[in-house]
Amino acid sequence: MDMTSFGIASVAAITVICYLVGLVVKVSPWSNDKYIPIACGVVGGVLGIVALYTGLPQFPATDPLTAVSVGIVSGLAATGINQAVKQLGGGGNG
Repeated sequence: MDMTSFGIASVAAITVICYLVGLVVKVSPWSNDKYIPIACGVVGGVLGIVALYTGLPQFPATDPLTAVSVGIVSGLAATGINQAVKQLGGGGNG
C-alpha cells in the first residue's frame, strides 16, 4: 500500500509549506517568535481548504471543517517538528 492511499503526501506537503512560512515569519523584522505557531496554523487551515476544493488526490478530508482541521494540525506539526529538531539537536537559535 503506498502513502497516497492515506493522503499522507498531501498532508506532508502542507506541513512543509507551513514550515517554510514559519521560517519567513522568524526572519521578518516586524515579527516575534510567538507568532510563528499562529502563522503556521492559519496558513495550514487555508491550505487545507484549498486542497479540498482543488480536488487534491487522496486528500483525507471530504468536508470543509475536516479540511481546515487537517490543515491546522499539519501547520502546527511544522512547529512541533522544528522544536523537536532543536531539542534533539542540542539547542541552537533556530
